[in-house]
Amino acid sequence: MRVPLLYSMRNLWTRRLTTVLTASGMALVVFVFSAILMLAEGLRKTLIETGSYDNVVVIRKASVSEVQSSVDRLQASIIETQPEIVIGSEGQKLVSKELVVLITLPRRDSDKPANVVIRGTEKTSLQLRPQIRLIKGRMPRLGSSEIITGKSIAERFKGGDVGETLRFAMRDWTVVGVFDAGNTGFSSEIWGDVNQLMQAFRRPVYSSVIFKLRDSSEFENVKSRLENDPRLTVDALRETRYYEKQSEMMAKFLRILGISLTLIFSIGAVIGAMITMYAAVANRTNEIGTMRALGFQKISILVSFLVESLILSFIGGCVGLFFSSFLELFTVSTMNWQTFSELAFSFSLTFKIIFSGLLFSLIMGFVGGVLPAFRAAKMNIVDALFSKIL
Repeated sequence: MRVPLLYSMRNLWTRRLTTVLTASGMALVVFVFSAILMLAEGLRKTLIETGSYDNVVVIRKASVSEVQSSVDRLQASIIETQPEIVIGSEGQKLVSKELVVLITLPRRDSDKPANVVIRGTEKTSLQLRPQIRLIKGRMPRLGSSEIITGKSIAERFKGGDVGETLRFAMRDWTVVGVFDAGNTGFSSEIWGDVNQLMQAFRRPVYSSVIFKLRDSSEFENVKSRLENDPRLTVDALRETRYYEKQSEMMAKFLRILGISLTLIFSIGAVIGAMITMYAAVANRTNEIGTMRALGFQKISILVSFLVESLILSFIGGCVGLFFSSFLELFTVSTMNWQTFSELAFSFSLTFKIIFSGLLFSLIMGFVGGVLPAFRAAKMNIVDALFSKIL
């Protein structure tokens, strides 16, 4: 005979207080576990979505990021002659020679300084990034000390909004526009004319060359040609892969941190579940004896208590994931360890994280309930009935 599932659920309802407390402990663990994974996924997603699969980033060989890279004018002119580059609507090749440097700006809320990316761009830079749209002000004029800022910069840093002035590289720069780059790293950048910025920072070389392929399948051909050209010392990467590499170190650290914290908290949650189930066994000795006398097998008793623990953990997991889902409403900022610049991003809840959170909660429920379940199943019928008589 099998113990009905409804029996296990009614027992949880009967012990409402202990059920709520135990489920709350598991919910807290799942909340922490999913929050860290959402943080890592949000960082990874932000950087990967920054790039376009059809765009190619060319940087100096062995450079980790654009900040560390340098491409001289001769090399840049060779790169922009590649036949695989698509022709734009105005008849020009969609290629942009860009400069990337770091400056320090004070935050609006705390006055504390943080590194911010300055990107020197050309007219074609916006065509290469269709996800960027101007939401306030206007575009800067070429050859002027005018700049536009990402939405995150305008909101979080002093001098970053339209009409304000930033001073760096011994010059005053007027913010004439704010752009929204969606959930990408460009929202944490400042853009200006590449030639003006190179003069101001006294940089005779570019940081990178970005171009769009006319056919995505031609990437390997152009990559091989550029990297094997004796006149060049460059690496060519798909823009999506370039930004994915930018997130690997930080995302890996967050995952390790999350797993470590979760394991520590999960020990307490498992112990709580185990105590709850042991108490249930002790309080229901009479019931167990009666069930055994009615013909229920040991395996049925074991499965019944184990299912009870799994239901408890599943409830806790669902509650933890429910509250962690609200984290998607928040935006956080941290330093990108690859570029050492400030990067704003949001928590991101995916199906994989939901599945991992529920699986983790069920594992906690199984570990916490298996020993009490075995204890209940091994209980002797005579001892249980004798306890009832007493």
